[in-house]
Amino acid sequence: MLTLAPYSLGVGDRFSLQAQAQLRAFALAAHRGVEITPVWNKSNREHLIVGSEPQSVARAAQEAVTRLRWNKAWHVDADHIRLDTVDRFVPCSDFFTIDVAESIGRPTPPDQATAFVERHPELSPEVRIPGVSHVLKTNKSQIQEIAKKYLVAIAEAGRLYRYIVKNKGEGTFITEVSMDETDFAQTPVELLVILAALSDEKVQVQTIAPRFSGRFNKGVDYAGNVAQFEKEFTEDLAVIKFAVSRYGLPENLKLSVHSGSDKFSIYAPIRRVLRKTGAGLHLKTAGTTWLEEITGLALAGGEGLALAKEIYAQALKRREELSAPYAAVIDIDPAALPAPSAVARWSYAQYAAAVRHDPQCREFNPSLRQLLHVGYKIAAEKGERYLGLVRASEATIAPNVTQNLFERHIKPLFLDS
Repeated sequence: MLTLAPYSLGVGDRFSLQAQAQLRAFALAAHRGVEITPVWNKSNREHLIVGSEPQSVARAAQEAVTRLRWNKAWHVDADHIRLDTVDRFVPCSDFFTIDVAESIGRPTPPDQATAFVERHPELSPEVRIPGVSHVLKTNKSQIQEIAKKYLVAIAEAGRLYRYIVKNKGEGTFITEVSMDETDFAQTPVELLVILAALSDEKVQVQTIAPRFSGRFNKGVDYAGNVAQFEKEFTEDLAVIKFAVSRYGLPENLKLSVHSGSDKFSIYAPIRRVLRKTGAGLHLKTAGTTWLEEITGLALAGGEGLALAKEIYAQALKRREELSAPYAAVIDIDPAALPAPSAVARWSYAQYAAAVRHDPQCREFNPSLRQLLHVGYKIAAEKGERYLGLVRASEATIAPNVTQNLFERHIKPLFLDS
């Protein structure tokens, strides 16, 4: 079976121009003795917005691997796919993120929920999991209610998994199950039920992305109780370890943190728990490369800065349209967004300072950063004008991309200093 390494980082690349710059960050980590597997990801939604095909991600990744002589593992992720979107990804992906969030809560026939409870008597009246500070006290009624909430979603994951197996071959790809884009965090008992159900469906899941408490907004820091997150993260790892042993799930099954880029305040707790438990991690960055791309474009000055300002002005005008697909994962304060006339007077340094995620910088503007995060559609509409300027500005953009991944993400998560 194709196996995902203990540490992996999902890297998005909206326009498939930064794969080499991204890979250099992984090479720097390898030079420091820590192997982290790059997983290039792009969702069907992003392909539709940009007007690209899944094969473009695989081509860019392969070219980067060849040019940098990367001789370690790497993968291409069909991100957030469903049964109606998977076909175009099958030929060029070896990692599939099965997104079942929209199916959570859909009514499960009572007889199916009852059958699940009868199949799993070990889930009640209590479950003792090493690493969880309290006994998970349950009863059949509670397990049945959880089953009603999740079984339709897990059955969907099973159908999609088997479809990929049929079309690609068993053991030839890595499976992730994603359920993070929901309203409420999953409890340890819910996660245990989910993993038991995935085992029933024979899904060889290697990484699972649950919903944690707090806000995981795109491109900005975690908003929530850091201590509570650490508790949830620790308990979820314990549940996974228990489920692997109890249900025969893949030995390398690990947690995935989605929209994990820029969540600086939780990196130290994650690292602390990983070191304590020896667990692996898949952390999926979301759009941070695109933001470094437009920052680097601004830093190039001249036409690059002018286009960066233009993209902001048009994104502001179309804020509601651009925000709608990402409403669950952004919090933009319209009052904090500067007028285009003010931005037009900014120097390249002012623009970069407003966008770059440096919480200590007085000029950093989280709302502006989130707006630009969802504003990549504007850049896509510029076509070759945008792409040509990005290529011409590689000397300023590429170091930004590499430094962002290595210094702000890889080092605090995986390295000593």
